[in-house]
Amino acid sequence: MMRIVLFLATNLGILLVASITLSLLGVGTFDAAGGIDMTGMLIFCALFGFGGAFVSLFLSKWMAKRGTGARVIETPQNRQEQWLVDTVAALAKQANIGMPEVAIFPSRAPNAFATGWNRNASLVAVSQGMLERFSPNEVKAVMAHEIGHVANGDMVTLTLIQGVVNTFVMFFARIIGSFVDRVIFKNEDGPGFGFIIATIFAEIILGILASIIVMWFSRQREFRADAAAAQLAGAGNMIAALEHLRSEQGVPVELPGEMTAFGINGGVRKGLAALLMTHPPLEERIAALKTAGFR
Repeated sequence: MMRIVLFLATNLGILLVASITLSLLGVGTFDAAGGIDMTGMLIFCALFGFGGAFVSLFLSKWMAKRGTGARVIETPQNRQEQWLVDTVAALAKQANIGMPEVAIFPSRAPNAFATGWNRNASLVAVSQGMLERFSPNEVKAVMAHEIGHVANGDMVTLTLIQGVVNTFVMFFARIIGSFVDRVIFKNEDGPGFGFIIATIFAEIILGILASIIVMWFSRQREFRADAAAAQLAGAGNMIAALEHLRSEQGVPVELPGEMTAFGINGGVRKGLAALLMTHPPLEERIAALKTAGFR
């Protein structure tokens, strides 16, 4: 579970900072003859909504390295690192993508992630704990899963979905802010302090609700990446890797919250919290591979 609040928190942070700053400067508040300029507001929200998402995308590799302490293998220092680089190179060639940067990050928990704005300029990384305890075939399958994310263009698709979500969060937050300002605070002299406060709170609440949509998509792409790994590295190896991950679910993930959506292992949640899971339960992923004929 490694790709969520690198992308989501950074994105939400950019959105909130931009929103607060622009509101204080009076930019993005609309008053057309005592009403709301819906078209202008929608255009404004789309520009900043997609802008925040794409800034997050372009910063993703830098933030992933910084957030996890990942060390990119420039020159392999031992046989294990050479094997890892050669394995990723072979998988990337099979998937018809450019050679990614290959990195190892310090964590006892078994995990891995892929990120980057371009399928030919990506980053794939694996935890030291996974390298130490998983078999070579299992590590290869996990790397194939991450290569699958890159080949499927998951980061770009996630960015587009996040941009749409951002747009409507900002749009409806401003409608709510205008309503509160006019109806509750009885302000008829243009957007006031009530508008700013109500808009910020509405953006936070709507942003959390909208994240449910983004997380649903995140869970669906995990199934697709698992299928890609089964094709690239063998279904038996991918199933074995998932079963090994399941056996170690008690080990803390040890990843920054913002990196959760980008990993192979997303942890376990129950109840309403399950709606915000970036990854499906491992049992469902294993069953999906077997049901699809991958055994």
